[in-house]
Amino acid sequence: MNVLSLDGSWTFRAVSGAPSDISKAKAIPGRVPGEVLHDLFVAKRIVDPFDRENELAVQWVGEATWQYTKEFQLTERLLGDERIFLQCDGLDTLATIYLNGKEVATTDNMHRRYAFDVKSLLKPGRNKLQIRFSPANPYTRERHVEKPIRMRVSEGHPDAYPGWIRKEGCNFGWDWGPVVVTAGIWRSIRLVGYAGGCLTDFEIRQRHAEGRVTLDASCAVEVFESANLHSRLSVILDGKTVAESESIVRGGKTKHTCEIPNPQLWWPNGMGEQPLYKVLVELLDEQGNVVDTDTKRIGLRTLRLDRHTDEWGESFQFVVNGVPFFAKGANWIPADALPGRRPDDVYRRLLEDAAHANMNMIRVWGGGIYENDVFYDLCDELGLCVWQDFMFACMGYPVWDKAFLENVDMEARDNVKRLRHHACIALWCGNNELEQQGVGKNPKIFMQWKDYKRLFDVILPRVVRQLAPDQDYWPSSPHSPLGDRADYDNPTCGDAHLWGVWHGRKPFEWYRTCTHRFNSEFGFQSFPEPRTVYGYTQKGDRNITSPVMEHHQRSGIGNTTIMQYMLDWFRLPCSFEMTLWTSQILQGMAIKYACEHWRRSMPRGMGTLYWQLNDVWPVASWASIDYHGRWKALHYMARNFFAPVLLSGLEDKKAGTVELHVTSDLQKSAAATVRWQVTDTAGKTLLAGTKAIRTPKNGNRRITTLKLQKYLKLYGARDLLVWLELEMPDRQPQRNLVLFARPKHLSLADNPGLLANVKAGDDGSFVVTMQSRRPALWAWLECAHADLRCSDNFVHICPGKPVDLSVQPSRKMTLPEFRKNLIVRSLVDTYES
Repeated sequence: MNVLSLDGSWTFRAVSGAPSDISKAKAIPGRVPGEVLHDLFVAKRIVDPFDRENELAVQWVGEATWQYTKEFQLTERLLGDERIFLQCDGLDTLATIYLNGKEVATTDNMHRRYAFDVKSLLKPGRNKLQIRFSPANPYTRERHVEKPIRMRVSEGHPDAYPGWIRKEGCNFGWDWGPVVVTAGIWRSIRLVGYAGGCLTDFEIRQRHAEGRVTLDASCAVEVFESANLHSRLSVILDGKTVAESESIVRGGKTKHTCEIPNPQLWWPNGMGEQPLYKVLVELLDEQGNVVDTDTKRIGLRTLRLDRHTDEWGESFQFVVNGVPFFAKGANWIPADALPGRRPDDVYRRLLEDAAHANMNMIRVWGGGIYENDVFYDLCDELGLCVWQDFMFACMGYPVWDKAFLENVDMEARDNVKRLRHHACIALWCGNNELEQQGVGKNPKIFMQWKDYKRLFDVILPRVVRQLAPDQDYWPSSPHSPLGDRADYDNPTCGDAHLWGVWHGRKPFEWYRTCTHRFNSEFGFQSFPEPRTVYGYTQKGDRNITSPVMEHHQRSGIGNTTIMQYMLDWFRLPCSFEMTLWTSQILQGMAIKYACEHWRRSMPRGMGTLYWQLNDVWPVASWASIDYHGRWKALHYMARNFFAPVLLSGLEDKKAGTVELHVTSDLQKSAAATVRWQVTDTAGKTLLAGTKAIRTPKNGNRRITTLKLQKYLKLYGARDLLVWLELEMPDRQPQRNLVLFARPKHLSLADNPGLLANVKAGDDGSFVVTMQSRRPALWAWLECAHADLRCSDNFVHICPGKPVDLSVQPSRKMTLPEFRKNLIVRSLVDTYES
């Protein structure tokens, strides 16, 4: 096998539809993998589409035709191979491929991989490859005339219908993302030559029984002419071969069976380690020469969706290696609106941040892409299970069209084959919210059930059943498997998307009434922090009602809803910057209400994936990590409410009580100490207590109820704070706070006397000890000239109980410089100017 990568430098030009200054340019430098918008920006042909309202100035790009060109030198060695394939991992989207002036093929699916035998078109020496991309927007308009049902989302492109094209849905805009319709070679491209034969598929299945694991590997082989081929399989752990097998190719197939000695099992984050085995298959000719190879990295585990009848209806829980676990995580959208801006280090940072927040599951949402290989590799390494949607979301699709269904069938096969070996894959899901958003209603607007079922009840489950029989399929999210399928909000079974808070304007306390089995979407918005907002605004834009601030808010009810909830819970902030920070505290409080409740509800509810982890551009959104990787308050709070052992309080103002609950993901009971302290808002201790406990095993337990009627009567709800702390050997203390009044009504001191003592730590970090003379709520650190990554932030400081935080600035700073630039604030600073 000989490989010639075609990644790297290309040139591109506008064929039609571009402004004159760009259409006159014959060869603009570009990069592959990438896409035209990013290439235009790097070449300084367009402004940054993420700055201010510049997005509006680049809409012509999605209406233009583009051609990418690369000239390359072909070696005699590669040209001597029997077969030479042009392998295209990702073409976005309506592409026509030319090699040395001859048309090779046309493609129409961004989500598919393509391979074309091009040996007859190649020549010794210099060759020219050209790929022309027709515009997506006009294509969707032309197709939409055929049957104009709802093929777009309301917040997207006003005159494009992405349901008609197999392309990244959110490319056309969403209620958190810009309209940036891309085109280009968005994944790697190469020439590969083979002699004798090549591998066309490689599947690995696992059999687990009584501490033994057996691998059954099968390969599909294309044999050229009458070559006699055989294959060799090697299983490698930590650089050492632990099992081997050889097999003859017969009928275009080869099979291997290997028992793994002393198998080391893979576990989700927080449940154990993530050992990964490399499985190498080599295709050899009669002389023992390797003619093709393939490698998969696997984790030894069973991971299934368990649905069984129980006292509440039907369970919905994931079970790994026979152990049910509570899924804690978030929804994932593409890492950037522009594929050319998605380097591997961004994936690593975002996914490591998810693991650091004690998440064990990520849902890849169906309006984006089947993610790059690095995403799944990292999830394998970090123990992040992946709920994988197929790429359908929130709109109609031409599921009555035979050619469309055949295209989607191939798309599904490509991606299931590519991803099925990953330890992280937990579930394949047909789509996002199609059943929720109108299937079966007015046929002039919505898909009908008979058409819908062809794809989501027949084709996609058949693909999973045939190609990944050890993995489960779920038709839609949300979906109710019992009773009326249109009852997508059934609390007795299936998964739910709960938007009563936010879209329904319900109070945060509403979450505590929800008894659903698995909560795969719910969320609340906030603004990014000032440093991020300053990056896309000018001084005159810095009012949340300005055109630029509203442009960087894509939910139709967005800024208004943030402010309405903010005034329900907090005092009116005293400045633009404090409005941004307060919105983050508000967002964190909302999701904390939900997640603590659902963790207390286990095993009735066994999962909570909030919307959303990340952003595709700088924007006000539901994300807990903003576009630049800055943690919002929510992400710090998630690290606590997703902690392996959680201490939470459930207040009842009318009864004057607080139930203390300990929720544990640990598979064994452990010793712990629970402490509580009731103070007034000046910090005076009114009641304190301690209780030694055993944590529950993989469950929740109410450990005691604090009866505080007397203190409520004497001090009132506005002057009472309940501080909670859980201590366990070899773990950081876990703290929480319970309020009887909304924060805006608390009688907090105008100046809590908040202090921060700073010492130098290791590797350029610092240890900040925060303490206060009076209670300081949601105290946070920031730095005037650097980003900070803190071990915790937005913490509550009780007088006499200092909190130590490890802080890492984004650039190297001396201790005096860090002290000078450190900013310490708390809730009262948001409204006291």
